[in-house]
Amino acid sequence: MASFLLVSIMLSLLLVLFSHLLQLIAAARRHLPPGPCPLPLIGNLLDIGDLPHRSFARLAERYGPLMTVRLGAATCVVASSPATARAVLQTHNASLAGRGRQDAWHAGGHAENSVFVLPPGRKWRLLRKLGAAHLFSRRKLAELAPLRDEIVGGLLRRVAERADHRGGGGGGAPVDVGRLALAANVELLWRSVFSTRLDAATLDVLCDVAREAAVLLGTPNISDFFPAVAALDLQGLRRRLAELMKNTYRLVDAQIDHRMRCRELRGGRGGEAMDLLDVLLDMSEQEREDGDDDVINRDLMRALLTDLFVGGSDSTATTVEWAMAELLQNPEIMKTLQQEIKMVLGTRSQVEESDIGQLPYLQAIVKETLRLHPIVPLRLYEAERTVEIEGHTIPIGSKVIVNAWAIHQSAKVWIQPEKFLPERFITKDIDFTGRHFEFIPFGSGRHICIGLPLANRMLHMILGSLMLQFKWTMPQMVNRNGLDMAEKFGLAVSMATRPNIIASKM
Repeated sequence: MASFLLVSIMLSLLLVLFSHLLQLIAAARRHLPPGPCPLPLIGNLLDIGDLPHRSFARLAERYGPLMTVRLGAATCVVASSPATARAVLQTHNASLAGRGRQDAWHAGGHAENSVFVLPPGRKWRLLRKLGAAHLFSRRKLAELAPLRDEIVGGLLRRVAERADHRGGGGGGAPVDVGRLALAANVELLWRSVFSTRLDAATLDVLCDVAREAAVLLGTPNISDFFPAVAALDLQGLRRRLAELMKNTYRLVDAQIDHRMRCRELRGGRGGEAMDLLDVLLDMSEQEREDGDDDVINRDLMRALLTDLFVGGSDSTATTVEWAMAELLQNPEIMKTLQQEIKMVLGTRSQVEESDIGQLPYLQAIVKETLRLHPIVPLRLYEAERTVEIEGHTIPIGSKVIVNAWAIHQSAKVWIQPEKFLPERFITKDIDFTGRHFEFIPFGSGRHICIGLPLANRMLHMILGSLMLQFKWTMPQMVNRNGLDMAEKFGLAVSMATRPNIIASKM
């Protein structure tokens, strides 16, 4: 019996090794881009640490700007230069525009209606159009400008309250800028979508959901590397995310039900000044009247609105947090910024959208923050057809990763790329709309971040207003030990240790 077991084990090992050898031969024949030699079964997983964007960048230095890595059962091609990013996001965008769905997104069936993971098609185009036309269009953004001013004003009042409480070292009490910015963005989106105020308890729930979901969705998942065992959800990520989605769906459902009752009482659809929820309900009713497919149903509404709160809130707040951290470590840059803002705004108390164009140094600081700390450092796609890039084959079904962080950190593209130098953008005519492939913090092509117009406004308004009204310093212990700039990988790469910094009134 023992000998039979030993023979079985030996045969299994030989089978695995033989299968692995065949895979290596097949890869060579397919002319895949170069890359590290994969181990049997696990591939190159041991080469990838807790910060995949940095691991991929390190490997690219050895194997080139277009390389192949095996992550478990998945073949991944990683693009790490402006030229290869252009090839993926522009030249071959139609063939490489599939979305490699992470298993966690399937929580509660969310992936079937999520703009973040749906492949290009009718439903995906509809969701993009709904957001672009009824939340992020120039007309809608202008209409909601007073609301953004009000939200930023509320954020400043909350910081002022902390600044009035004297803490150690003679300054104000510590301020969690990231959390306050997150709350401001959640409240803004809620009121933009539902036209109702948000109570404190619901606000806390949504902030917690946004933060935790961002972490879960960025956690390396065995289910993604070995789809054969995905149904087991071995790490429990899908189950934990399902609970978060359930909490958000419950809040969204309450708003949908309340709006439907209000519409029934007034006997009609939304009025002229409709919010996004009215638009969704009108389109749903029109579909039923026309006998069309039930596309805009309750599940789609839930998913779209949940995506807005999860994906559209924490990323902006995280960027504000990184910007504040960089400025605290560069007090001369902070001083120059504050002087610019004061000179332009005079006696006014907060930055408004009309001021942004007159604040080039503020714009440069936002860009430099996004260069060093791109909101989503890795963008994941899937090859829907086999294509050729730089003489190498990208086979159908393979994962394609654009490493924006590696591009932003390339010494071939940027002078002293590791340093925080906003001045580089004063003389460099470049923006983050996806036209310049050396700077793609919001992506490019058909999958460019749909919320870019709003994020652009809020980043400048929040950061500029915080710099205008307050003097910022680090707590004494942080001054002694230095600010911890370590990263934590997630849907957005955040600071591993979120700093509480000191605000005092100017």
